[in-house]
Amino acid sequence: MADGDLRAAVAAGVLGAEELYAQLLRSVVEVARAIFGAKASSIFLLDEEADELVFAAVCGEGEEHLVGTRIPSSTGIAGWVLVTRQPLVLEDLANDPRFARDVAEATGYVPSGLMAVPLLHEERALGVLQVLDRPKRSRFTLQEMELLGLFANQAAIAVDLLQRAREARAVLQEDESVVARLAEAVRALPDEKREAGLKLLASLESVLRD
Repeated sequence: MADGDLRAAVAAGVLGAEELYAQLLRSVVEVARAIFGAKASSIFLLDEEADELVFAAVCGEGEEHLVGTRIPSSTGIAGWVLVTRQPLVLEDLANDPRFARDVAEATGYVPSGLMAVPLLHEERALGVLQVLDRPKRSRFTLQEMELLGLFANQAAIAVDLLQRAREARAVLQEDESVVARLAEAVRALPDEKREAGLKLLASLESVLRD
């Protein structure tokens, strides 16, 4: 297998991960909104380099224009949940000092209540899942938060998948000569060792595709 084939395999794997990631995140917010009967549901992802939270998926109010919108990572309820890694339920946002009303107004939708949970994977905080303005009920239940936590776990798995694929691509982009040297070294091996080298390259391709 030539180095060009290996790079193509990486590119294909990243593309597949991007598509799967977008589909999974969209599914998470759609199902969360439907199950809780909420007006909206959204997922913020942390951009560590920019220190910002980015709307990655939105269902309901604001879905037409919010995806891609960025806010400082410490902003509002989402920022608090991200930093503390603690879930939060608020039925009256207007009276909570953590609520960034100006940011909500800028999005075009100001909720009155929300549920929020962090997206955690291997002790890393990747983002926040929010459900906005579910129907008023007499009492909030722990089962509801556990269910929302399950949705957050699915979103975290999708994000981790994407990040791993992007890291693989970045390695090759930083030094494509590594792949070229590896393929050349395999081709130069004696016949009795070349087969083992080709199997190694094939295994690497399989890992990157997965």
